[in-house]
Amino acid sequence: MQNNQYYKNAALEALKGCWAPAVVVTIIFFAILMSVVSTGYTGMLFPVAENWILWIAGTNMLLIIFAAFPLSVGFYNTFRVLYSQGNDKLTSNMFKMGFSNWPHNVWGIFLMGLKIFLWSLLLFIPGIVKSFGYAMTPYILVEHPEMRAIDAIHKSDAMMKGHKFDLFYLGLSFIGWGILCLFTFGLGFIWLMPYMYTTFAAFYEDLKAECGEAAMPRM
Repeated sequence: MQNNQYYKNAALEALKGCWAPAVVVTIIFFAILMSVVSTGYTGMLFPVAENWILWIAGTNMLLIIFAAFPLSVGFYNTFRVLYSQGNDKLTSNMFKMGFSNWPHNVWGIFLMGLKIFLWSLLLFIPGIVKSFGYAMTPYILVEHPEMRAIDAIHKSDAMMKGHKFDLFYLGLSFIGWGILCLFTFGLGFIWLMPYMYTTFAAFYEDLKAECGEAAMPRM
């Protein structure tokens, strides 16, 4: 595996000339995500009967599972194909890869979240460790649609054996940029997120190479 600066430089190289579509897809992703997440909370601000609160909360949870989960998968992978294939159709790729195999992606992310939650019931630390172990699942779900969702999670855990801290350290290296983005009232995050997710994609591709996996064909 390479060092953090290698992945960051590789990400910046991949993003060269593609910052405009990267920013656009990030804005669209977070706009949809915030709309989905805030639907339930907005409904609860109004004085309604308890059964209506439960209905709103349930609807919000379904929106998160059936809309936000696959959208997140697409967001991860649109930067993967930008990095690995130079494919700059980021917005269309996000929707295509997130929703073309919709049941598979929804079930995979649901199972991943459930397993992390169950590990967290033991102690907080095991849940964090497993979250890093399962972090490659969104990529595997798209690259291996023939694989059962639970097997994709297990494959991620196997690939990340001995590399969980590497991913943690890579994410930690962005904390300075994150703090600076707070001083821009959050606007800086629409540039930081493409940088981060393309860097994570570089990490994943290097991890695949270490595990002996061939690169996937161009879309």
